[in-house]
Amino acid sequence: MIRMYTAVERPDLWARGINSREVWPEYNMHGNVADVYWDHLDKELADFQFVLHDDETDEVLAEGHTGPFGWDGDDSTLPAGFDPALELIFAERRSGAPVNTLCALAAEIPRGNRSRGLAAELLAGMRTIAQRQGLTHLVAPVRPSWKERYPLTPIERYVQWRREDGQLLDPWMRVHERLGARVAGPLPESFGITAPIADWESWTGLVFPDSGDYVFPECLAPVSIDRETGVGSYWEPNVWMVHPPVR
Repeated sequence: MIRMYTAVERPDLWARGINSREVWPEYNMHGNVADVYWDHLDKELADFQFVLHDDETDEVLAEGHTGPFGWDGDDSTLPAGFDPALELIFAERRSGAPVNTLCALAAEIPRGNRSRGLAAELLAGMRTIAQRQGLTHLVAPVRPSWKERYPLTPIERYVQWRREDGQLLDPWMRVHERLGARVAGPLPESFGITAPIADWESWTGLVFPDSGDYVFPECLAPVSIDRETGVGSYWEPNVWMVHPPVR
């Protein structure tokens, strides 16, 4: 049986956790804002972090990261991306501001555990967290899983693509929609990464000889390389998806 346990309920399972490098490409491990706050999630918001555990095999299958913020329910007032959402979560937590919305931050499923229905289980776990915490909204700045196949397509266009059967083309967005979520808006500059060119070359396995924009393995958009400053800048696009009200 697969069960959800928060980091508070089962710190032993949380300590076993998921190795994020089994989930994300290396470059995704170096976000400008995420590097500041990510390690504080299980310290300041432990009751919002959880694992999915197979009680029969004693295996930690997946991990969910979330955090709360206040929102008036108007799509136009949602944070402008993952980075400002994460900053808002910690600002309001530390100030004691009232919150009513759970924001999904990451659904971590190792590649070997995919295609087992765990994505829907993680979203169900997030909804349970929202219910337990008395929150009324569930939102997610979704990282579209197939966007890496179309890195040059603007996110504003990509999020509109649908299959012949009318369902969203992107598999991860489709999981959200099947659970009742709706596309609330594209986020072209959601998750920022600014780093020395040498780091980008190490992460991607490429060489960037000239200044300019480059696509690279598993990117969702090009990285902008500036040889004069020695820096590569990247904005990963996401899309807000708003789930039905939590009851």
